[in-house]
Amino acid sequence: MDKDENKKSGKNKNLFTQILKFGVVGGLAFLIDFAVYTISNKLLPFEKGYVVAGVLGFSISLIFNYLASMKFVFERREDTSRKKEFTIFLVLSLIGLGLNELFLILYVEGMDAHMGWLHSLHEWILSFVDEKGINILKIKNVKEMTEFFAKIFATALVMVYNFISRKMTLEKK
Repeated sequence: MDKDENKKSGKNKNLFTQILKFGVVGGLAFLIDFAVYTISNKLLPFEKGYVVAGVLGFSISLIFNYLASMKFVFERREDTSRKKEFTIFLVLSLIGLGLNELFLILYVEGMDAHMGWLHSLHEWILSFVDEKGINILKIKNVKEMTEFFAKIFATALVMVYNFISRKMTLEKK
């Protein structure tokens, strides 16, 4: 193996390690986000409560995510103040929030409402978890099951956006 191959192999290993760290931090932020979303969604007494719950969960997990990401995942740029760094992180996160909310709405009100097979799948999953006694989230109806899967779908898509956008703008080159 020549020097170029060793260097490329080292970069790939570093990127893989960074993605793993991002996954751990993101996973913890997701748990915070999801817990706040789930609790808020159950407590909010109006039809579109899931949208407000999405904002609440996102906002609380944002603070944790910023602190942990900049400490454990990304190498800080020396030419950027912490204030500017947080502002960039916040703007990228707000774009992520917009995407998250868009994906929630598209999934809940678009895909599930207009794709009978998806609605049927949610009904079947709810029936299965109830029958097996594994409904640990205490999901009561198909609407709640749909909102649960919408959150997972939205989170997965926004996670990819978050890693790429933060790596490109916040990390030391």
